[in-house]
Amino acid sequence: MTFLSKKLKRKFPIFSKKINGHPLLYLDSAATTQKPKNVIDTLTRFYLHEYGTVHRAIYSLSLEATEKYDAAREAVRDFIHAKHVEEIVFTRGTTDSINLVALSFGKRLEPGDEILVSEAEHHSNLVPWQMLAKERGIKLIFIPINDKGEIVLDEYKRRLTPQTKLVSIAHIFNTTGVVNPVKEMIQLAHEVGAKVMIDGAQAIAHTPVDVQDLHADFYAFSGHKAYGPTGVGVLYGEREILKQLTPIQGGGDMVERATLEETTYRQIPLCFEAGTPMIAEVIAFKEAIAFLKEVGIQNIQRHEQKLLEMMTVELQKIPGLKIYGTSPNKGAIISFLQEGIHHLDIGTLLDLKGVAVRSGQHCSHPSMDRFGIEGTVRVSFGLYNTVEDVKRFVALLLETISYLQRK
Repeated sequence: MTFLSKKLKRKFPIFSKKINGHPLLYLDSAATTQKPKNVIDTLTRFYLHEYGTVHRAIYSLSLEATEKYDAAREAVRDFIHAKHVEEIVFTRGTTDSINLVALSFGKRLEPGDEILVSEAEHHSNLVPWQMLAKERGIKLIFIPINDKGEIVLDEYKRRLTPQTKLVSIAHIFNTTGVVNPVKEMIQLAHEVGAKVMIDGAQAIAHTPVDVQDLHADFYAFSGHKAYGPTGVGVLYGEREILKQLTPIQGGGDMVERATLEETTYRQIPLCFEAGTPMIAEVIAFKEAIAFLKEVGIQNIQRHEQKLLEMMTVELQKIPGLKIYGTSPNKGAIISFLQEGIHHLDIGTLLDLKGVAVRSGQHCSHPSMDRFGIEGTVRVSFGLYNTVEDVKRFVALLLETISYLQRK
């Protein structure tokens, strides 16, 4: 088997750090990814030597910053294969993107209209729709998942009706790593006239994304989950749909003309980007995209899948350990519980050995309710993880389990 080069880890300065005297073993990339040096350097250089506002001034620093900012938008368009650059709206993250759709597209919905979401969504793809439903009298319909963590497609089809106005679904579930058949789900939704919002937070840095091939109406993701800075996200919206939506925030840079009586707005996407944007973060995110393209998303996907397979095989050998999300179609996430041991105890003791894993509900309480558990230990891979990481984790996990079982 061919894996990505171990040299990639050297591009991430944080891996020189020790935790409690141990080398850092980072296995929480589903929460947030570590940053390569080129992204960090871009942020630092911009603030030290290039900082200026965008879209507002004619002096050199502003013009140069605007050029870099606009180039980042084009880089995102190319990365997700959007047709038009104006289909790329910069936001603060996936959560912000989903809320933008809820507040703007949601204005078009009437009492009795229906929105479909699964019973395993991240809170960011559940709570905004709950808030909208209460405000506008819309009905939320929940798509069930089976014991493997998969969408039950027959039940999804049955719940699609002419009253369905929007389907909002994760590309990859953050709790189990199960990859949803989003292309088929989008097609089925379109057949009843519904639009589709895809939460791509767990997919964007792990699998190729082509919004035109998916025929997605909306697709959202965060920079910090794709080796970029925090505070920047993207909402892709199909151009003709975005043109029909109204802005949800007012302020500078989104205005074409304002008088004391009324205001007209700039064209998409700037009408959705009120105020001074995340200039440095957007510019640095372009470097993260360049890094991902240099390594190759398909190479990353193959590498992470091999690590996933190795880890799964090793965990299945441990007596009393149960994996949640056993679909054969998974991203680089494994959630598990060890019989008789609390997930927080495992996470705490692993940290003492320098291992960073997530333990808890993963911002998805309904998903935990579906499986009848309080939480899990979650391991999630990034492109910097190695075979040695898998071996070290399994050894330390066995040591931890043995210790806790003796307590």
